[in-house]
Amino acid sequence: MALDLSKGQQLQQGHKISLSKGGGQQISKAFIGAGWDMLPGRQAVDLDLSAAMFDANKAHVDTVWFGDKKNNRSPVYHSGDNLTGAGDGDDEVIKLDLSIVPASVQSIVFTITSYRGHTFDQLESAFVRFVDQSSGPDDQKAVYKLAQFGRVTALVVARLYRHNGEWKMQAVGAQTNGRTVQDLIREIQSSYL
Repeated sequence: MALDLSKGQQLQQGHKISLSKGGGQQISKAFIGAGWDMLPGRQAVDLDLSAAMFDANKAHVDTVWFGDKKNNRSPVYHSGDNLTGAGDGDDEVIKLDLSIVPASVQSIVFTITSYRGHTFDQLESAFVRFVDQSSGPDDQKAVYKLAQFGRVTALVVARLYRHNGEWKMQAVGAQTNGRTVQDLIREIQSSYL
């Protein structure tokens, strides 16, 4: 059962989402997916899904985004940049293998930004979702519907963080503005770690 993060009471900063499966097993393989459609008149919309990584002292360690996608052997990697929103389902995906994320990475913060400046209130079908792929069929854990966030161009979606040797997830849902994740690093460090 997915947590629908479009409901106001569930958008409070700090809402926790369990990453434990039955029997205490932790999620190891997962992805963050984002999907959207072109605007009426076939106007292309370029949203960008990104992951910024930080150490225990809040220092920025690395970023996975359209400018540095990594490769499919990396513990965090990007599927590629979709410049239009054409197609069904997830238009951009960041895959995670949490079992091999370096120990120096204590937090992974996910963002979505509008590169061409379209505000989220224009994008009725846009979403971001967190999906567990650890065993069997995909298990959607949480989903944000972006239109509810209004006249902003960026969202700090969620934070994965280590706690007592296990990965936890914190819903953030913070509205902000920026064209790329690089515009948000300082804000993430000061407000969401």
